[in-house]
Amino acid sequence: MKKSIPVAAANAIQYTITPVDLNAHLYEVVVNIPEPQPQQTVSLPVWIPGSYLVREFSKNLQDMTASQGGQMVDAVQQNKNTWQIDASAGVPLTLSYQICAYDSSVRTAWLDASRGFFNGTSVFVRVHGAEQRLQVLHIEAPASQPRWQVVTGLTAIKTHKNGFGRYHAASYDELVDCPVEMGAFWSAEFTAHGVPHRFVVAGAAASFDGERLIADTKKICETEIRLWHPKGKPPFERYVFMLNVMDDNYGGLEHRNSTALICGRRDLPRKGQASDGNKAGSGYTTLLGLISHEYFHTWNVKRLRPIELASYDYERENYTELLWFFEGFTSYYDDLILRRAGLLDNAEYLKLLNKTINQVLQTPGRHVQSVAEASYDAWVKYYRQDENTPNATVSYYTKGSLVALCLDLSLRREGSTTLDQVMRALYKQCKGGPMREQDLLDVLHTLTARSWTTDIAAWVHGRFDLPVATLLQAHGVQCKGDTPQIAQQLGLRVSEGAAGIGIKVVLRGSPAEAAGMMAGDEWIGIEPVQATAQAAGWRLGKLDDLLLYAGDASQVLALVARDKRLLRLPLQLPAATAPKMAEKAATKGRKPTTKTATPADTVTLSVADEKSVNCWLDGR
Repeated sequence: MKKSIPVAAANAIQYTITPVDLNAHLYEVVVNIPEPQPQQTVSLPVWIPGSYLVREFSKNLQDMTASQGGQMVDAVQQNKNTWQIDASAGVPLTLSYQICAYDSSVRTAWLDASRGFFNGTSVFVRVHGAEQRLQVLHIEAPASQPRWQVVTGLTAIKTHKNGFGRYHAASYDELVDCPVEMGAFWSAEFTAHGVPHRFVVAGAAASFDGERLIADTKKICETEIRLWHPKGKPPFERYVFMLNVMDDNYGGLEHRNSTALICGRRDLPRKGQASDGNKAGSGYTTLLGLISHEYFHTWNVKRLRPIELASYDYERENYTELLWFFEGFTSYYDDLILRRAGLLDNAEYLKLLNKTINQVLQTPGRHVQSVAEASYDAWVKYYRQDENTPNATVSYYTKGSLVALCLDLSLRREGSTTLDQVMRALYKQCKGGPMREQDLLDVLHTLTARSWTTDIAAWVHGRFDLPVATLLQAHGVQCKGDTPQIAQQLGLRVSEGAAGIGIKVVLRGSPAEAAGMMAGDEWIGIEPVQATAQAAGWRLGKLDDLLLYAGDASQVLALVARDKRLLRLPLQLPAATAPKMAEKAATKGRKPTTKTATPADTVTLSVADEKSVNCWLDGR
């Protein structure tokens, strides 16, 4: 046993969590409340900070019981996630319940014979009135798994060498902000600017190159610490990365001194592969971008955060219009950090930026909803996407990152400051805590001696396209309209397989919409408008076959199946000269005259002035 700090506060709320049945995926939780209120209320959160959706964690809670002074007392459920305990004041109260842990995501809880993981919001009830007391957590080991270890961002009080034992948190907020990983995981440690970091990986294949992952993660951490604290240390004493590796998955969730991550098994670096640039594959670059993104959140959302999230209300939605800043600006920096850390070259970085730009351009919803409105609607739109999502909203991640790009390039063009300096000044002005949009405007005014109200209003609260191409050109990057893929030209997002073409999304104002196609249709084939014995129809195996079989026809009949009915829909085909027409129209300041010409939805970036590009990407 080792003892790191003394036990404190006799009135601490004490939680004990035990993996009691691995095959049934059950944790047992016991809560000891030394000084309960009369008719004590407890509740389980309905959401987890960082993931803006009411997830109803209480659906996994079962068999709640309560006892006081050795006698059972009533635990009466008041609503979906709240219980009132028939307790007397001043007599220690004990609660017991089970959590069924089936969710392998980073947001809730998981338990099986190979691994355990949980976030506090999905397993620990909040003791109303005691949120600011010391919270002590006992993590018990499963008897059947002697090789398991535990890692968490919580502060250890008394633990075994494998990590099981007792931890504490200063408040309920801190308790539930520190996820716990347990299992026979791979583990390694490194320091970044003198601060210890630990990286654990569960589920990796034998080919996993842990040494490379640690070396690259260290570069990311040091680059971000330098950005935020050029002459100091980060605001945490240690940091933990917890990576769960699955066959094919992706995700991450930020915390104040840790992060939970998921990636596909093929995305990990492999022994024997080249370690320069992107030669390990785009999957590994995506993983490094995820690591960079979640680590950047340590400052930008976990400390500097929306004023509306100054204190969390775990019972309901917490609305803010600022996710474009906290998620969008973080999304701008995540890949930029990889470039500054030497993990990407200029071409690789611009390829990633190019993808983001095209994603925004191919979203008609950008003209329907501002990025501030998209932030506010995250609870009902971003996290509940459907076939109409691209037509009705815009991602505060992607468009928010382009707002950051435009702001950074505008500041650099004017020559007074950079976005790096703005972020540091904003962190200082808000004392690493809650901020308003006005705080950003104030910092911009201080650093540049001019108002940015009009710019931010247009970019953030407006529904117009951003001046991305103009600003990139001013910094040595050419932005050229390109011929879009056939799916973009038709306004479709599809799935292709042995069964045929499944229509997932029909974009607003597109030829596919004009033809009457809809999400859920199965596109079987095409027929000529005037069928003859010599000109019969064709079955489509993939979308690229369309122009092969259509030839020089300007219109065909699309044969689709909808609810077992066969429909023939008149489809206007994309104009072959659409790119040239659009470029000419753009030059003259007019919109393209052909409805099917949509090359503005696809652009290609390239380096025109290496010196200017390096000045921007190096952060000079």
